[in-house]
Amino acid sequence: MTNILTLLGGLGLFLLGMKLMSDGLEMAAGSRLKRMLEVLTSRRLLGVLVGAGTTAVIQSSSATTVMVIGFVNAGLITLNQAVGVIMGANIGTTITGVLVAINPQALAPVALLAGVVAMTFIKKKTVQHVGQIFAGLGILFLGLNTMSEAMEPLREFQPFIDMMVAFANNPFLGILAGMVFTAIIQSSSAAIGILQALAMQGAVPDVRAAIFILMGMNIGTCITAILASLGGGRNAKRAAVIHLMFNVIGTMVFVIICLLAPVDKLLALVSDNMSAQIAAMHVVFNVVTTALLLPFGNLLVKLSQKIIPGADKEQGELTLEYLDPRILQTPPVAVAQVLREVGRMADVAGENLQTAMDALLQRDAEKAERVYEQEKLVNFLNHSITSYLVQINGLELQESDQKIIGSLFHVVNDLERIGDHAENIADDAKHSLENGCRLSDAAVEELRGMANKTMEVYRQSVEQFKSRKLTESAVEEIRAEEEAIDDLAHKLEQNHVDRLNQRQCTPESGMIFINVVTNLERVSDHATNVVYSIGSPSSSSDEVRQAMARA
Repeated sequence: MTNILTLLGGLGLFLLGMKLMSDGLEMAAGSRLKRMLEVLTSRRLLGVLVGAGTTAVIQSSSATTVMVIGFVNAGLITLNQAVGVIMGANIGTTITGVLVAINPQALAPVALLAGVVAMTFIKKKTVQHVGQIFAGLGILFLGLNTMSEAMEPLREFQPFIDMMVAFANNPFLGILAGMVFTAIIQSSSAAIGILQALAMQGAVPDVRAAIFILMGMNIGTCITAILASLGGGRNAKRAAVIHLMFNVIGTMVFVIICLLAPVDKLLALVSDNMSAQIAAMHVVFNVVTTALLLPFGNLLVKLSQKIIPGADKEQGELTLEYLDPRILQTPPVAVAQVLREVGRMADVAGENLQTAMDALLQRDAEKAERVYEQEKLVNFLNHSITSYLVQINGLELQESDQKIIGSLFHVVNDLERIGDHAENIADDAKHSLENGCRLSDAAVEELRGMANKTMEVYRQSVEQFKSRKLTESAVEEIRAEEEAIDDLAHKLEQNHVDRLNQRQCTPESGMIFINVVTNLERVSDHATNVVYSIGSPSSSSDEVRQAMARA
């Protein structure tokens, strides 16, 4: 019982060390590596390098793969681009095994002391982050030592020895054991660390048993990505399938190699230390599998599409195109993506406004109904984006990103109001059709002219918002056009009164005319607010709380 508790305590130290080291690395360099994922090109080799680098920093291939699944689901990268990153993630995760293969007994106290001194007595943030890396490394080694000592009795425990011999003789059993164990603890790095600790105590009589267990661990780690993909679209699930296929195909290839070639003798040339042999095998497995499968990335994508058929998004489905909860792990990317989703909301709201005006001026009932359908999407985007903004607002953001997120609470509200004004105009169009109200030719032309001016202000505002390059001349132009629309609204209202006095239109059609003019004038106000948001300060805490209540 004491040994079991010691083993669990050692595992806890190992995982804590990994977490500290990962956090230190991430704070020192992680944001740069993560930002690279946003600018991936179609070159898969670059994807491999980025995936390996990111995983080396955050110390978890599962975390990198989950991040990639989020990016795929948000449309930030394509499945073809994801292939290289996923393969690179498998290579990057081997660094933990290599570190474990170093003699931890000598390094643990030195690394731990150096790290604690840097974290406690040095005020410079960069040095503190490096100190955290060393402290994490020391705790990781300490946990490994503890696990190793706890498992020492196993080398003389005959049932355990017999089980290891069975794993060496039957690859399927070894693979299954590694797969199940890693799926349970959901960390291949920790699982391989335990395997290396067993090897250090001589509890693994044959390196072939360790190799087959290692292969199973590579497959078992896929469970995290599979679970993460369940809430995503089809492409997210396909990315998880590609991750699984990589490890399954690699395992099939290496099982054949291990059965035909004296792999144990080849590994003995690397080192007589079985822990180092396990680390070397882990590196070779992932590098060779990547080299074999990288040229066939397109085929893996096609296979994943066969396994998960269908379009990624169903027509008419209320979905977010650019947002995914998984990319909240990378705040700079999440901010960039929410800007894209707000831009999409602006496009939908603008199209709906144009459709509403067409429904009124062309007396088209079908277009009025289309406005109501699209308004459901506007409302969905309003609720979903606001909820996402609240989540981002709780993250550690750069000051510039904080201002952007604060301003977006206002922008989303303005766009939602524009959607409401489009719906109001559709209501007027429907009322006009149902009650036989007709606008005079002069009224129709005046509304068409005002609608064109309003749509132009809206188009310019959205264009400035998307480009994020606000110029003083652009602001002045939009402000002047908005003021011109205000003046036009007053002029049209006076023209309407004159037509009423001359009995050129009915009071009922006149009411529709005034409603539409008022709605268009308010749309121009909201459109101008969208432009001003680019340079506006962040929301106050009260405004954020109000947004949270709405979400």
